[in-house]
Amino acid sequence: MCGRGLASRSPLPRTAAPHRARLVMLRLLVLALALWLSVAADRSAERPSPPESESPSAAPVPVPVRRAPGLGEPCGARKGSAAARCAPGLECVKSKKEKKGGSRTGVCACKNDYEVCGSDDVSYSTTCELKAASLRAESEGKSAIKTQHKGKCQRAPSIVTPPGEVWNVTGSQVFLSCEAIGVPTPVVTWKKISSDKGNLLLLPGDQDNLAIQTRGGPEKYEVTGWVLISPLSKEDAGSYECHASNGKGEASAVGTIHVVDSISDIPTKKMVKDDEL
Repeated sequence: MCGRGLASRSPLPRTAAPHRARLVMLRLLVLALALWLSVAADRSAERPSPPESESPSAAPVPVPVRRAPGLGEPCGARKGSAAARCAPGLECVKSKKEKKGGSRTGVCACKNDYEVCGSDDVSYSTTCELKAASLRAESEGKSAIKTQHKGKCQRAPSIVTPPGEVWNVTGSQVFLSCEAIGVPTPVVTWKKISSDKGNLLLLPGDQDNLAIQTRGGPEKYEVTGWVLISPLSKEDAGSYECHASNGKGEASAVGTIHVVDSISDIPTKKMVKDDEL
C-alpha cells in the first residue's frame, strides 16, 4: 500500500520543464508586443493634424484675369463686362454725342496718332499699328518690329501723275504737269529731249517764252511741277522729261507737245482734253 502511494507522487518527466519555460517566454513576448502597440497608438493620437491648406486636396482655385480692352473695343464702364482701363498704349476716347449724353463708355484708341517708321522699313500710321504688325510677325516666327523714328520711312521718288500729251496751234499757251512723291520730298526738274541727238536740255534755259513752276502738294511729301510755254512756236514741239530725285533715288516720266497749223488738225479726243486743261 505504502509502495503504491509513493509511486503516484513521483516527479514529472524531465521533458516537461523546458516546455513550461517556453510557454512563459511566449507569454512575455505577447505582453511586450501588446504594450508596444499601445504606446505607438497613443503617440499617433497626440500628433497634430496638418492644416487644411497643406492638404493636397485643398489646392487654390485659379481666379480668372480680366483682359484689358484692345484697340477699337469699348471701355470706360465701371460695371459690366467692359473694363475701365484700356490696354497699355491706348486711351479711352468718347465721341461728342456720348459726352453730351453723359455716357461713361468710349472706345479704346491709340495714344500716339503720329506716323512711325518700323525696323522693316514700312511706314505705320500709329505706334499701335506697328505693335500689331510686330505681334503678327512674331507669331509667324519672324523678328519683332521696332520703331526707327517718327514720320514716314525714307523712300525713293515715284511719279504719281506723269505729263501727258497736248496739241495746239502756234501762238497759243500750253503746259505740261507732273506730280511726284517721295520721302524726303523730291525735287522736280524739267528737261527737253533733243529729237536729233537725244540729248537732254535742262529747262528753262534761255527761252523767253518758257517758264518752270513747282509747288508742294497736293499730299504730304508730294510735289507738283509745270512747264509753261506761251506763245507756242514750232520749235517748242517735242518730248519733255519730268525728273524727280531725292537722297533715296530718282524717277522720271515723259510728256509730249504737238504743234499743229490749224485747230482742225487736233484729234477730237485730244481737243477735249486740252479744253479740260
